[in-house]
Amino acid sequence: MKNNKTFFISLLLVVLLCSCAPKQTTKIAEFPLMYEEGPQSILILPPINETTAADAKEYYSTTIQEPLAYWGYYTFPYPITSEILKMEGIYDTELLIDMPLAKFREYFESDAVLFTKIKKWDLSYLVIASTLTVSVECALKSTISDQDLWKYTGTVVVDLSGGNTGGGLAGLIAKAIVTAVSSAMADYVPYARQANYMALSSMPYGKYHPQHNQDQQTKFIDQTTEEEKK
Repeated sequence: MKNNKTFFISLLLVVLLCSCAPKQTTKIAEFPLMYEEGPQSILILPPINETTAADAKEYYSTTIQEPLAYWGYYTFPYPITSEILKMEGIYDTELLIDMPLAKFREYFESDAVLFTKIKKWDLSYLVIASTLTVSVECALKSTISDQDLWKYTGTVVVDLSGGNTGGGLAGLIAKAIVTAVSSAMADYVPYARQANYMALSSMPYGKYHPQHNQDQQTKFIDQTTEEEKK
């Protein structure tokens, strides 16, 4: 009886560990349309800002074009496309959500359109502890098939508390000073760039990358929830 009890406890622990373990998948299994359609050019739309940070949109928009180009895709110059949209009276991407994707192909001759949402752009400050959180959600949509080609979410959490500065009251005061200075000087842009690279690590390489069509079996940790995939 004791052996049976031990067996069931061990089995339960295994199940719990498996359920908590990060889900790994391959690029071909998760994003087969990327390989089928093989988009070469991507139009980047201004990000949708779902946070209370008014400057998040401006800062974030400077960080997405470079990693996409590094991944082997031709990207339309973001400042130019943004200006063209403004000339057409479109200042917010929310106005383009229901627009037929074929229109982007007609106007810009792009194979795909990248929609991004800034989910978190938060600085949490607690005197001796401070964290910076930047979270972005990306979706690449085809202008040919109207299908979602790729989806992912990237989140970066940075500790700004300055680490261990020694014990006692003097150590606490020193840590509080380091935290306050680090929080005041926190530059979101490098961390937004990190979140982008984290998300793009799951994207199949484009035509202009040496590993194009050679990364189908590359594994990555899927952070996207089932709700976000719908």
